[in-house]
Amino acid sequence: MQAHGEPGLRRPAASRATQAARPPGGCRQVIGIAFRTTLAAAQNGDEAAFTRLFRDIQPALLRYLRVLAPEAAEDVASETWLRVVNHLTGFEGDEDAFRAWLFTIARRQVIDWQRYRARRPAVPLPDSEDKIPLAAPDAADLALERISTESALALVSALPAEQAEIIVLRVVAGLDTVDVARIVGKTPGAVRVAAHRGLRRLAARLERAGVTR
Repeated sequence: MQAHGEPGLRRPAASRATQAARPPGGCRQVIGIAFRTTLAAAQNGDEAAFTRLFRDIQPALLRYLRVLAPEAAEDVASETWLRVVNHLTGFEGDEDAFRAWLFTIARRQVIDWQRYRARRPAVPLPDSEDKIPLAAPDAADLALERISTESALALVSALPAEQAEIIVLRVVAGLDTVDVARIVGKTPGAVRVAAHRGLRRLAARLERAGVTR
């Protein structure tokens, strides 16, 4: 997969060996088999086709950005789509590859926003992260199904930044472990460990709040 001006994620289009079942609550393909024709139409300037691509991913993109850049999620999303529009004709790949490409662009925009924010004075918030007993991973899956998206994102946002981003990419964006690893610059094994630890910590918080009971 390659897009002119935006280095892509190299992933064989036919490979599905690493595409495991999506976690509960993951972003599902809404376009499916019509994706390639929709993409081709969008690349040729069809506004309706591009709108379909936008509606497919925008909800998951905003949830991701509300965890990484809560004060600027809408602005970062707009910048992300601007880059997608500018480089769409150079993209090649299937729907999963398109999602991975878009979230890679979004992450770069978040990094740019964080650098910009770092040049501005900010009042540090107290670190309220406590050491808590860890619950079983399956409890986290159950809990995520029982709470609203907004509540889940608020709790995920309170996790260590690395764990929060990986969980959102896996659970909300629905990306597989290999794509997440490429986006965050880690090995698939490290991504699995971070996701496992984050979900256990999240489950413990939810259980303390009585969500899983």
